[in-house]
Amino acid sequence: MNRALIVIDVQESFRARPLWETISDPKIAEQADRLVQLARRAGDLVVWVLHTDPGSGDVFDPALGHVRLIDGLERAEGEPLLHKTSHNAFTTTNLQQILTENGVRELTICGIRTEQCVETTTRVASDFGYQVTFVTDATATNPIAHRDAPADQTVAELLADPRTLPADEIIRRTEYALAGRFATIATVAELEAAAADQA
Repeated sequence: MNRALIVIDVQESFRARPLWETISDPKIAEQADRLVQLARRAGDLVVWVLHTDPGSGDVFDPALGHVRLIDGLERAEGEPLLHKTSHNAFTTTNLQQILTENGVRELTICGIRTEQCVETTTRVASDFGYQVTFVTDATATNPIAHRDAPADQTVAELLADPRTLPADEIIRRTEYALAGRFATIATVAELEAAAADQA
């Protein structure tokens, strides 16, 4: 086993936030599950990562019950489930140890917050020497407010502000920054087709 799929933050915490209505792909769990099924058929390791912020009182506080996989996703027996408190999946977990123990050298990465948790994990993985595939259509994100926008703005105000960076532009910029330098950019369909060709 020299490959692993890392599924990052595809958790109910995000669906519990008002900002969920702006998510770039409300069916992100279905896309992630396609990759999970593909990885399992290939005998690759699947690692689940959830973001947690204990004691915060917000949707990432485990005490509120939202820090769990989005309904429709299921972890199989033996698949690691890690809880992180940093943006990338390595810094506050034993992810690298798990990958090393399993002889993993190639990573496929997907999840929520295309430009944040998924991208930073991709960059750190690349720095550690992993060959990384960033599955762009198995990531999702929200529009980003302008730095001068009020912290308490509503979703409607966010969307109405012409300075807001739209989700599709965030995804495009993330692909552009990662491609060929930190990762190979791929789609779910491309990975499925490649697996079918190898079968």
